[in-house]
Amino acid sequence: MVPDGTYTAVLDELEGALARLEVEAEGSGDLYELVVESETLPADGREPGAVMTVEVVDEEVIKAEYRAEETRKRRERARDRFERLSRRATEDEEQDRER
Repeated sequence: MVPDGTYTAVLDELEGALARLEVEAEGSGDLYELVVESETLPADGREPGAVMTVEVVDEEVIKAEYRAEETRKRRERARDRFERLSRRATEDEEQDRER
């Protein structure tokens, strides 16, 4: 159960008309999962990885604001991590071949 309050949410998955959000309480770091109808979210926030500020009352999102800059930064960090892991895997393969 998600207590009433304002949270940072990341859209984890869209399935039909439903959206699954990973919701984090600022300060405490408590994590929750919340399933809502996707139409309750801003149009530009209806894609996996979108970051929003949401206000929750009685397990319902009553207000949601898409955070474009935070979404961009999050995607950039994920892409950088993936590239580092890819380079590392390639280097490991090269070292294995040299042995």
